[in-house]
Amino acid sequence: MYDQLQAVEDRYEELGELLSDPEVISDTKRLMALTKEEASIRETVATYRRYKKVLETISDSEELLAENLDAEMAELAKEELSEAKAEKSELEEQIKILLLPKDPNDDKNIIMEIRGAAGGDEAALFAGDLFEMYQRYAANEGWKTELLEANITGIGGYKEVIMMITGDNVFSKLKYESGAHRVQRVPSTESQGRVHTSTATVVVMPEAEEVEIEIEDKDLRVDIYHASGAGGQHINKTASAVRLTHLPTGIVVAMQDERSQLKNREKAMKVLRARVYDHYATAAQSEYDENRKSAVGTGDRSERIRTYNFPQNRVTDHRIGLTIQKLDQILAGKLGEIIDALIVYDQTKKLEELNG
Repeated sequence: MYDQLQAVEDRYEELGELLSDPEVISDTKRLMALTKEEASIRETVATYRRYKKVLETISDSEELLAENLDAEMAELAKEELSEAKAEKSELEEQIKILLLPKDPNDDKNIIMEIRGAAGGDEAALFAGDLFEMYQRYAANEGWKTELLEANITGIGGYKEVIMMITGDNVFSKLKYESGAHRVQRVPSTESQGRVHTSTATVVVMPEAEEVEIEIEDKDLRVDIYHASGAGGQHINKTASAVRLTHLPTGIVVAMQDERSQLKNREKAMKVLRARVYDHYATAAQSEYDENRKSAVGTGDRSERIRTYNFPQNRVTDHRIGLTIQKLDQILAGKLGEIIDALIVYDQTKKLEELNG
């Protein structure tokens, strides 16, 4: 472990020199890549440096105690030794987590798709609640959201809504949100006051760069057609809607929100690239998961991951057995408590696997 930490520190120092090199500064792409790498190991290096200081403190205190000290000095040395040993244990746990293999997608932006599932209009309304919840959470984190496509129902819910969230380490926090979300509440359309159960599904995909997933023209079918508004009204006179079909996987993306055909095509390509990347990554993950236990749930998109119970103001995450009586706050975007618990659970499971 210490050889690994020393190698990380050596690389960090090397990066510091490279980032002040005029040749690197003039190469924007390389500068960005090295800045990103430096930021990704900064916390590990800071923790390791603190750890080395604590080891020095322990060594110094033990040397002092080996000498003939007066009672007061001996007491001080013992206290310092005890505190340093406690900090050493804490730092070792932190270092183990910092050295866990990183998900290569953790620092990426995401494309999130939310769909009303079982429950008709009520499911579509709940999909809208989830959409607003994630927008608020993103705003709290200082991230930006961009609506890519929305299929709105007559009463204001969403059959489907797709958005992009950009910022620092978005995927690392929102990757646990994929799955089926269940709501239990009295719908506004219910006259008898009965609690109904409905579901909406959430899919979180890392944004895929062109270099990561190359979609060749021969693998793509492009259809251009006239966009239509809600209920078929406000039909565009120009053919601006775009439908892209990825022939090897059969994945289809249609986009008509923008008036410009070019903008619709750009948005459709972003979503298509993410879906194709996700398609191949999921297939590889399924193969990998056959040989290990999955950390947080199965990753199955149909798996029910969370229940939002309105009558009791309760949210339960079924994967980690966490129940919080703060549904109103969570829907207001205060998701941190759940997401932090999922991250800790995931890290603990990975540590158990490494040690087991």
